[in-house]
Amino acid sequence: MVLALLAGMTLAATAAEATPAVAVSPLNGTPDASPDAQISFLGVPAKEISGISVVGSRSGSHSGKLESYASSPGASFLPARGFTQGERVTASATVGPKGHTARVSTTFTVARLPDYHIMVKSFTPLSKAGLVQNFVSAPNLQPPIMEVIAHSPQASPGDLFVTPTHGYGQSGAMIANSSGGLVWFHSAPTGEIDTDLQAQTYEGKPVLTFWQGEVPERLGVGFGRDEIYSTAYTPVATVSAGNGYHADLHEMQITPQGSAFITAYSLVDADLSAEGGSSNGILQDALLQEIDIKTGLVMFEWHADGHVALSDSYSSPSSYDPGQPWDFFHMNSISVDPWGDGNFIISSRNTWAAYEINHVSGAIMWRLGGRHPSFKMGSGTGFAWQHDVRWQPDHTLTLFDDGAVPKVHSESRAIRESIDWANRSVTLVGRYVHTPPILTGSQGNDEVLADGDSLVGWGEEPYITEFDAAGQMLFDARLPSPGQSYRAYRFEWNAQPAYPPSLGVRTSGEATTLYTSWNGATDVTGWTILAGESPTTLAPTATTPATGFETSIPVAGDVAYYAAQALGSAGQVLGTSATVKR
Repeated sequence: MVLALLAGMTLAATAAEATPAVAVSPLNGTPDASPDAQISFLGVPAKEISGISVVGSRSGSHSGKLESYASSPGASFLPARGFTQGERVTASATVGPKGHTARVSTTFTVARLPDYHIMVKSFTPLSKAGLVQNFVSAPNLQPPIMEVIAHSPQASPGDLFVTPTHGYGQSGAMIANSSGGLVWFHSAPTGEIDTDLQAQTYEGKPVLTFWQGEVPERLGVGFGRDEIYSTAYTPVATVSAGNGYHADLHEMQITPQGSAFITAYSLVDADLSAEGGSSNGILQDALLQEIDIKTGLVMFEWHADGHVALSDSYSSPSSYDPGQPWDFFHMNSISVDPWGDGNFIISSRNTWAAYEINHVSGAIMWRLGGRHPSFKMGSGTGFAWQHDVRWQPDHTLTLFDDGAVPKVHSESRAIRESIDWANRSVTLVGRYVHTPPILTGSQGNDEVLADGDSLVGWGEEPYITEFDAAGQMLFDARLPSPGQSYRAYRFEWNAQPAYPPSLGVRTSGEATTLYTSWNGATDVTGWTILAGESPTTLAPTATTPATGFETSIPVAGDVAYYAAQALGSAGQVLGTSATVKR
């Protein structure tokens, strides 16, 4: 009988293991799903999804189509029509291989959307000699200068990646070398900004990623899209939020499988009277989505509202203007677990906490900091208004502790913490502060480099600093105040643009000077000038070493036409400019 019991237990375990764990979004209990929501089934191939039922309490039964993900097993059911605001929706399906199926379901409430007019901030670039870069060969580029204050020989190699805005020069995405010299600049469209420029990997290749969009007045979040560019600076993909939302400026992390975790925000009607607000208030809910990059489908969606109590916020609706949405949570980073379980940690600025999220159920598994921490927070581990909570390969956590605004700490800092799981406690294992002290009211990040150094971006304060493991400053640079950069990174970057080099000509009396540049090229070591009396009779006349982003080359005589060839380290021609007339 014991053997029979054990055999039965083995069969049951085998069946349970064969039935896949499926995440169904919008997650069960979501109080404010979009009227345009798709029903996402993540964790099982589309061919193993059947018997789909989607029923709204007011809108009734919904037909639709099922579309597969390219990056992971799963599919989204796209309803043929939207849901009704305020109704409850129940969605279910049979999932799993033949003989090991299970019925999965979710019930969520559709948000009531407020009548709120979003006002977009207008940024007017400041201009002052010595603070803005100008180039004859690239007159459309006007980025701010980057001043290097200190540079130790022990600093890590690589270029600096920033997104200047709110200050001198154009807003945009910028790569500079360790001397502050420009490597690449992408000017944001009028009325928009760029944030979070970094190098990532997509489909096994290095790519540039950055967010681009509008920042509504007083909301502190973004409404836009995430861009992926190749090493030739050509568009590879645009990652947009699904379910009727817009991608937010705070985060976009590409997974090895080819999906992307992004942040987004929604405005919903809510009773905020229990928190000191209006009974007819507007809640600014924070959410994350996992997007299948190739198809644009939503694979997973998590909302702060419904998972975190509004009373956990250190912000208050009473501190906002009447009728202004209350940003109770403010999600600003997502970091996938290093041990491969698929779960991830998110950072909430306004609850002073980080949350470990289960990637199937969406449940909060534990909390770091905040009003209800899951661990005893050791000396120096508390943080306030933080950004960029990030898992490291050694299973420690790094974060940028703003400490303001309102002011909680005397200075901002980047810190590293370790969780003692057995004793449920947190220990401070690293701390990096600037000399002189910096207190920043928003943004910021801590990038751990390959050699163990930390590259810290100070967000609202326009500094970029590299620290060694002992906390000594090895590198310090800044953009002109009052400029800022959401985050800052250091990457070793190699690229050759798909577009040709640029050539400009200036003539003063008898003197002619040529100006050459190739925005984004990293391998140019010299230039050859071609000259002739017609565009078809150009011939090499001079070769000169490249000097910085733009090289100036005086030329003699009154030749009518010129072109420039960019040369590599072996003297090979990498690219040729258009022909210009003197």
